[in-house]
Amino acid sequence: MSEPASISTGIAQRYATAVYDLAREANKVKAIEGDLTALNEAMSASDDFRNLIHSPVYTRDEQGAAISAIAKKMKLSPIMANTLALMATKRRLFVLPQLVQTLRAIIAEANGEVTADVTSAKALTKTQADKLAKSLKASTGKTVTLNQSVDESLIGGLIVKVGSKMIDTSIRSKLNSLQNAMKEVG
Repeated sequence: MSEPASISTGIAQRYATAVYDLAREANKVKAIEGDLTALNEAMSASDDFRNLIHSPVYTRDEQGAAISAIAKKMKLSPIMANTLALMATKRRLFVLPQLVQTLRAIIAEANGEVTADVTSAKALTKTQADKLAKSLKASTGKTVTLNQSVDESLIGGLIVKVGSKMIDTSIRSKLNSLQNAMKEVG
């Protein structure tokens, strides 16, 4: 892991832990989950928002004013709005993507949930996704939320990542293994 990435992760971890503790004490964890969804959508949809949180061109005051206006417009909870304002004051908005990810992980862990990253050759049907989630719940003992993506280069099969475990049943992987075995023979 590179130095800047580990610094960002450490900063995000501290903010996420503080936000979760405040939300838990105030019984506002559900509100924070809604805020995380809204922030994630804003980061995905708006280039201006991404520029605001990453660009060093904006001053602390400009970032603070913009974040306050955005928080009010998005109707973020006071805990999240105040955290974002503090991050703007401390010039820490660049860790917002890691904060969202880390805070989601903390909330999921507290709820006994785990997220599985599933990559498939084509989009899974609702029935397939439900069967996979049920199967993963049986093996992990926790409620599983699927984070699905499609990669047509897999040809067929799935790649499932749950925590530090990965299961690769893709045809691409099997073909690569077969190709390596043929190279060893020849």
